[in-house]
Amino acid sequence: MNHVKSCIVIGLLLLTMGCVSMPPAHDYSAFRAANPRSIVVLPPINNTPEVIAPYSMMSQVIAPIAESGFYVFPVALVDQTFKTNGLTVAQDVHAVPVHKLHEIFGADAALYLTIEDYGTSYVIISSDTVVRVSATLVDLRSGDVLWQDQASASSAETRSDSGGLAGMLISAAISQIIETVTDRGFDIAAITAARLLSAEGHNGLLHGPRSPKYGQPATSEKSQ
Repeated sequence: MNHVKSCIVIGLLLLTMGCVSMPPAHDYSAFRAANPRSIVVLPPINNTPEVIAPYSMMSQVIAPIAESGFYVFPVALVDQTFKTNGLTVAQDVHAVPVHKLHEIFGADAALYLTIEDYGTSYVIISSDTVVRVSATLVDLRSGDVLWQDQASASSAETRSDSGGLAGMLISAAISQIIETVTDRGFDIAAITAARLLSAEGHNGLLHGPRSPKYGQPATSEKSQ
């Protein structure tokens, strides 16, 4: 079921990406030189008032990384390891020296995440759930930045408003209630994570050693 859902998310990602102009392709030379095989995802820094945001995002980023062909350390194990060592705040975890992270986990690289936007907002005639995240992949053996990008997704992307101004006002109010009560941010976080990290997406990660496409050009490079 999770595999099917991931395929649907990536499919939606590719469809939406085809409708907009893409930014220039990343330079993947450092990524290829480092050739990471395993990635540890650090707890995200949360710059939003939503307490649930880090947990929601962490539950969604593992799939696109693993499906891109990398070994990803279990989230629960990573979280417990930091807590056991007295690190309960994401900012403190991000400040841990890279050589120490490599010593603790033995991972080749670490993914640093920052959540810039998460949740549902109501603005006059629209109610949107938005998730915006930035990420940086760092080589734990050298400290070099291998890749970085940011992505966002919104519930408004697949919704069309009709029925005039009154209809839009009612629709916005209903959407806010439904999306807040059901935590639509969880689903939007999945789209954001796929858009940001999937090797099948523009400027996402490269295909890792566990992928049958390992060694192939990045999707953004193919489009040049």
